[in-house]
Amino acid sequence: MRAFITTLCRDNRAASAAEFAIVLPLLLLFLVGMLDVGRLMWTWNRAEKATQMGVRYAVATEMIPVGLASYSFTTSGGIPQGDPIPQSSFGGATCSSSGGTTSCLCNSGATCPPLGTANDTAFDNIVNRMQAFLPELPDNNITVEYGYSGLGYAGDPNGSDVSPLVTVRIQNMTFQPITLILFNTSITLPSFSAALTLEDGSGNVSN
Repeated sequence: MRAFITTLCRDNRAASAAEFAIVLPLLLLFLVGMLDVGRLMWTWNRAEKATQMGVRYAVATEMIPVGLASYSFTTSGGIPQGDPIPQSSFGGATCSSSGGTTSCLCNSGATCPPLGTANDTAFDNIVNRMQAFLPELPDNNITVEYGYSGLGYAGDPNGSDVSPLVTVRIQNMTFQPITLILFNTSITLPSFSAALTLEDGSGNVSN
C-alpha cells in the first residue's frame, strides 16, 4: 500500500492538464478583453464619424429652428440692413428630440429671436444620416446646437440672416463589454461632437 501511494505521488502525467485548467480562465479573460478593446475602439470611431457626417448634413440642409431661419433681424430686430448680427441679438440655441418630438430652446443666458416650431423632418434627416454609421444611436442622444459665430448680416436676401456655428453632439452613449455582461455593467462613453459653420441652410441634400 505504501509503495502504491509513493508511486501515485510521483506520477506527474496529469500535471500539464492541471496547470492548463488553472491558466485557462485567465487566458480566456485576456482574449475576451482584447476583443472588448477592439469593439470599444470600433464603436468610438463610428461615433466620431457619425457626428462628422451629421454636422456636414446639418450645415448644408434646412435649419431645425424654423423661426431662426426665417427671422429678419432688419424688419423685426431693428438692425440696419447689411450690419453683422451681434451676439446680444442671437447667442445660440440647441435642438433635441424627446419622445419623437423635436424642440429648440435658446441657450441659457443667451438672447434669441422667436425660434418657432422645430422642423422634425430636418432633425430626423440628420439622425438618419448619423445612424447610417452608428445604427444603435437613439435620437434622444443627439443634440444640434446653433451657436453664435459672428457671421451673416441683417437683411440677407439669399437665406438666413445668421450663419451660426452648428455643433452636432452625441451624449450618454454606453458600451457593453463582454467581460462585464455577467455583472450587468456597462461603460458610459464621453460625448462626441463635430462643428461646422452653416452653409446654405436649405434643401435636404448633402454631399
